Amino acid sequence: MDNKFWNYEDEAVELALDWAKNRTVTGSDPKTTALSANELRNKVGETITEDGIGPKKALDIFETLNKATRSSDDPMNFAYIPCAPTKAAVAFDEVVSAANVFGGIWENGSGAIFAENQVVDWLKENLNWPEEAIGTFVSGGTHGNLSALACARDNAKNKWETEGIYPKGRPSDGYKLIISKDTHSSVKTIAKVLDVDVLIAETDENGRMTGEAVRTLIDENEGVFAVVATTGTTNTGTIDDIESISKVCQEYDIWLHIDGAYGGAGILAPSVKDLYSGIENADSFIVDPHKWLFAPYDCCCLIYRNPKNVYQTFSQHAEYLEGVDHTQSNPSDMAIHLSRRTRGLPLWYSLVTYGSKKYSEAIEKCLYNAKKCAQAIKDSDHLELVMKPTLSIVVFKRKTWELKDYQKWSNDLALEGRILCIPSSIDGEVILRLAFLNPNTDIDKAINIILETTKWKYIRLHFFKISGAFL
Repeated sequence: MDNKFWNYEDEAVELALDWAKNRTVTGSDPKTTALSANELRNKVGETITEDGIGPKKALDIFETLNKATRSSDDPMNFAYIPCAPTKAAVAFDEVVSAANVFGGIWENGSGAIFAENQVVDWLKENLNWPEEAIGTFVSGGTHGNLSALACARDNAKNKWETEGIYPKGRPSDGYKLIISKDTHSSVKTIAKVLDVDVLIAETDENGRMTGEAVRTLIDENEGVFAVVATTGTTNTGTIDDIESISKVCQEYDIWLHIDGAYGGAGILAPSVKDLYSGIENADSFIVDPHKWLFAPYDCCCLIYRNPKNVYQTFSQHAEYLEGVDHTQSNPSDMAIHLSRRTRGLPLWYSLVTYGSKKYSEAIEKCLYNAKKCAQAIKDSDHLELVMKPTLSIVVFKRKTWELKDYQKWSNDLALEGRILCIPSSIDGEVILRLAFLNPNTDIDKAINIILETTKWKYIRLHFFKISGAFL
């Protein structure tokens, strides 16, 4: 390589790729944990200097910084929504970076966009959506939800203006969006960005938003332009009653958006396919492959059932863009973005490598693990299963524990690198939550750790309480 301007090019490439290969093959250290900014500053000091320090020292610094990150892909990480990409997907992310494709418009990235569209078509087929449905990849669920709801609002505005329902298509008291109390928190933030009001629908005894609750809010309020239903809430994995909601939305001609950021991948699992009935009638859908489709961060697939109004909402026009052929599949015409990396390619490569059947089996394995863990918790004497898992999230309580007990148990196991499970809450009640998204999890080992460590803690507390001794 002829390095005419930049120093260290060959060495920097070799060191970085060697590190990436080793990390991909060996996996992460489960004992890594977050540190404060002051602690990190004391460890590495100022990293950016006028003359640079060379790739070796730079990578050494990163090694130190990397130890202050949580291990998202560890098979014993059950916190938040873990990311457990296939090794093929991780490796191909390096290829995507090296290829350096501008994936905003077809003329620049046609081959890469074509491959991404193969994934979109695969998801369309599983959604049972028509051939004319279109989609693209954006950075994450928040980005996907924002774009979908911006399109929904624009669609309503144009319709209401054309039909003379509201002057200039805007309701006098503003646009309104229906969600449930368990809809992802980002949607409320999106509502602020879009300047729309949020209406909270009641949920049934199973925590699901229903068509009846949606109908009530539509009848009581003018200017409802969209409903957001969730296929797999982040906290409990609950799936809204999509079938009844979709019928109401069709009746009132209101846009139905499906937030499947986590649980949308469940449509690939035959054992829970029926829970998604009605999704074929939705207007837009997102799923995050970096959650349960085994792709690395960051990646969200956004799909529109009907291209109507999508291009009108998002197509960008500028002097230097006038040559863009908008009859082609331009990602910039489908979401709020222009510059973008072809982040859907790692998923494409992994799917092509392993086959779609393997993906269905991996999701089924996670569902099995959740079910087995839930049964073990239910059968125990000292733990209590809060609810039967809908998908791959298990929520439970430890009898007699307070928040401080949950926190200590969680912190101790995290620092030991045994499991990562953090406290959460449901209606103000503290619970523990396990998210099974890694098919490589040793479920028997995980169950044993959970049962034994919580039991030991109980016995210890009980003993010291009776004896009057101090911990």
